[in-house]
Amino acid sequence: MKRLISAGLMVAFILSVIVITPTTTNGQGAGLVSSVLSRMEKNRQSLKTLRAGISVVKYNSQLGVEDKYSGVVLYMPGAGRQASVRIDWSSPRREVLTVNNNKYIIFRPALKVAYTGDSRRMGKENKAGGLMEMMNMSRQQLEARFQPVKDVREETLWGGVGTIHLTLVPKGNAGYKYAEVWIDGNGMPVQTKIVEKNDDSTTMRLTHLEKNQKIDPSEFDIKLDSSVKIVKS
Repeated sequence: MKRLISAGLMVAFILSVIVITPTTTNGQGAGLVSSVLSRMEKNRQSLKTLRAGISVVKYNSQLGVEDKYSGVVLYMPGAGRQASVRIDWSSPRREVLTVNNNKYIIFRPALKVAYTGDSRRMGKENKAGGLMEMMNMSRQQLEARFQPVKDVREETLWGGVGTIHLTLVPKGNAGYKYAEVWIDGNGMPVQTKIVEKNDDSTTMRLTHLEKNQKIDPSEFDIKLDSSVKIVKS
């Protein structure tokens, strides 16, 4: 369950980071940051829905091994600073995660088990804790969470996607060491990497983005029949 929650947090982070307005002490970097932030803010304001492919690579630094996941993610902003997120994993197995109305559900069809709880406390259930709460933070709170940005550069991702790369170092006692974010030319974060304190990392990539297409709100509801065991946390 922790691996699915971590992926859900990655989605929350990659979409909520759009509202971050970090500063930099380098003059040239400041100009680049200012430009990319303008695009990010425009993207944030115009993004009403998102459907995209998602791939996640979780790296275990102690064992030197990777776990890989892929599927489809849906996103829709809600009232205030809430948002609805759904991930349908297709590999390595079919699993579904939804975050909607401050509630998360992780459904494993093969086991006929669903885990459910308060999404505002999801961060406490894994080592990347604290990222989901960013969905409910103000701009000022987000600025207060990170150190000034110093690592800013252009970088091309696989598939030939040109991006601006930012490294965000959290202030205080966060559950991770730092986060890297790659923003495309339209101001959309398309990749994130979160490095934990033990040097484990989780990298998520969004591909085949479909913005502002019609998504029925019911798609964020998982229908569970009576044969499914509900585990509440």
